[in-house]
Amino acid sequence: MVIAELRNVTKRFGPVTALAGIDLEIARGQLLALLGPNGAGKTTAVRLLLGLSRPDSGAARVFGRDPQERDARKRVGAMLQAARVPDALRVCEHIELFSSYYPNPLPFEVVVKAAGLEGIERRLFGRLSGGQKQRVLFAIAICGNPDILVLDEPTAGLDVDSRRALWRHIRSFLARGGSVLLTTHYLEEADALADRIVVLNQGRVAADGTSSEIRQRAASRKIRCITSLNDTQIVAMAERVSVRRDGVFTEIVAADSDRVVRRLFAEDPEMRDLEVTGAGLEDAFLAITEAK
Repeated sequence: MVIAELRNVTKRFGPVTALAGIDLEIARGQLLALLGPNGAGKTTAVRLLLGLSRPDSGAARVFGRDPQERDARKRVGAMLQAARVPDALRVCEHIELFSSYYPNPLPFEVVVKAAGLEGIERRLFGRLSGGQKQRVLFAIAICGNPDILVLDEPTAGLDVDSRRALWRHIRSFLARGGSVLLTTHYLEEADALADRIVVLNQGRVAADGTSSEIRQRAASRKIRCITSLNDTQIVAMAERVSVRRDGVFTEIVAADSDRVVRRLFAEDPEMRDLEVTGAGLEDAFLAITEAK
């Protein structure tokens, strides 16, 4: 069952087209990860689904309603990258304040446990660590007992332990039947959490599927070698090829890796230290967003 969607949505900011006729849908109980380089349109899509912005054409719907309608908004929790809350309030005061905005909020104890805030309820927000602050913002997002969470870069700037702790709380929300829209620059995060991944590039949907499907769709192999050939020469060897440098090594992601390897041998007899492996999600992402 689809609970949130964008249908043929276009959004412009002056001469810049942020989204160009995209379709996007989130099913009940699903975590959809929205990926893309900076400027791809991720934040614009989030703002449209939260009712913070209007499409120039097409439609945004949450539970079949306009996202700005009260009945839709009270069923949505959001954790936005630009969110700011007062440092001078205690953790418990933040949760109690935001819970008061909703008709059927979760019990305080449930929110504290779900966000991993046991033992710091009385601490001032301004004296918390970065990971603790993110967990408080997560608590604020879930305190209204939402059916869907919109998480915009929720683990940005966190260390590995704090990031994985927040993953556990997100999984717990999903286990209770919630749905999540997640934007992230951490491809490991999308790979670990998402049921489905949508890659935006230049305002359009460049890929849509499971992590495994996107890896297969974008590129099947990663080639690593030392070669004197430049990026332009390598990209011209086959379709859907991306190149990056790692010190003296060249890393190539290609759908037709056999063709690329043959061309490498033919065009650079001095090529050495060749290694061919299965491509990961990061390699596929680069192939999708950088292929010429």
